Amino acid sequence: MEKSSKIYVAGHRGMVGSSIVRALQSKGYSNIITRNHSELDLARQADVEIFFQNENPEYVFLAAAKVGGILANNTYKAEFIYENIMITANVINTAYKYRIKKLLNLGSSCIYPKFAPQPINEDCLLTNTLEPTNEPYAIAKIAAIKLCRYYNEQYGTNFISAMPTNLYGPNDNYNLENSHVLPALMRKFHLAKLLQKKDYDLIKADFAKHGISHKEDMEMLSRNDIVKILDKYGIQEQCVVLWGSGSPYREFLHVDDLAAASIFLMQQYDANDINEHINIGTGKDIPIKNLASMVQEIVGFRGELRWDKSKPDGTPRKLLDVRRINKLGWEAKIELKDGIRLVYENYWQ
Repeated sequence: MEKSSKIYVAGHRGMVGSSIVRALQSKGYSNIITRNHSELDLARQADVEIFFQNENPEYVFLAAAKVGGILANNTYKAEFIYENIMITANVINTAYKYRIKKLLNLGSSCIYPKFAPQPINEDCLLTNTLEPTNEPYAIAKIAAIKLCRYYNEQYGTNFISAMPTNLYGPNDNYNLENSHVLPALMRKFHLAKLLQKKDYDLIKADFAKHGISHKEDMEMLSRNDIVKILDKYGIQEQCVVLWGSGSPYREFLHVDDLAAASIFLMQQYDANDINEHINIGTGKDIPIKNLASMVQEIVGFRGELRWDKSKPDGTPRKLLDVRRINKLGWEAKIELKDGIRLVYENYWQ
């Protein structure tokens, strides 16, 4: 991949895609193509083919996806499987038709069985049943891995797949209806801290920036309205209620580390080197309870944590075996606590 190579980053407005764009630009890559959803709907095959025909990219980072946490995955099952299958099938097939040099397909660690041996090796794929709460998304991501593999085998393409662990970082999704665990924790503690300070103007500003109430109605919200809205999400002045027991373990990777790994793989390794797919992570995990305490400390919320054990925990543990990518010469650099501090500074500023 040369500095002048024509590079298409699919999903450039998302957390992963935007980080890849920033990393490419910082390394001097100047010929980067992007399209937002209104300009190009990747779920529409004809539109994708017209785009590739007109732009003729040489390299593709496939970071576009419909994503969400347990609540979103459980609520919008049909949307998650349909949209993600269509996006990946259209981009991968069209990349083959227009003879791009290389494609990196980015997936998720949710592809692995719910009770996979820990840490999870790449060979665990399809060895047991998936976690039910995110099965539709996982099936779509497994299909993308297999598409890459079989296109390589049948057509001699150079399509590689990377499976990152749980991600966090700038440009994350903080919507409390469909965000992942770490951004949800950060926002809940931030709003609870503001509620303790009775800083209702900053709470309204947060609502406007990250969503909860319609912007046009913001000035009409009374203090009582704000308290009721926050209580709906388990956010109270002296207490924050969190889903599940807090006992599951999770691994977290800063998205800038993922971007660095993605460019590393695209620059130096081909489908034959990686075989089917490769894990990307830190090789370290943490109980959700400990993570919550860490985020609470960084945010500065002084109150009680309560766990709603009637809500699902999801997979009990999900630690990736990252020995393969470490042997290739890449390791994560950003420590979790440092990364969370940086993200929180970016969140409230």
